[in-house]
Amino acid sequence: MGQEGVGVDLETSLGYLLKEASSALRAAMEEVLRPLGMNVTHYACLELLAQRPGLSNSELARGAFVTRQTMNVLLKSLERDGYVTRAAEAPVGKALPTRLTPSGRQSLERASAAVRSVELRMLSGLTAPEQAAASRILRGMIRSLRDDTEGA
Repeated sequence: MGQEGVGVDLETSLGYLLKEASSALRAAMEEVLRPLGMNVTHYACLELLAQRPGLSNSELARGAFVTRQTMNVLLKSLERDGYVTRAAEAPVGKALPTRLTPSGRQSLERASAAVRSVELRMLSGLTAPEQAAASRILRGMIRSLRDDTEGA
């Protein structure tokens, strides 16, 4: 007995395809990061800090799509392992700005190369104009969803 007319058609749902692509991308990234002693969240944190030094725990958590608690545990581990430094006291408010150490930068260089190889593999079947169109379309989808929730 089928469930005709109920739910989403997984064969044609763009949302489902996006989730499947996201899952495949994450698995491929985890595979290349694992030999480097990292996972995707670890990598995302280092990449965010390289591009925006001094981010707080909350800002890093938002950027890496994890909870503040998860990010706090990760930052303690990264600090213990010598990849990041955090001020002993917050210069303003309660936020402790975090910065990469030279060791963190070296680790990030290797991880960035590995992640870039995954992205190149993912895009290898697309022409440059198709890649540009895909990027434009995805940004439009994100904007539509964020605009809709921000207005609610």
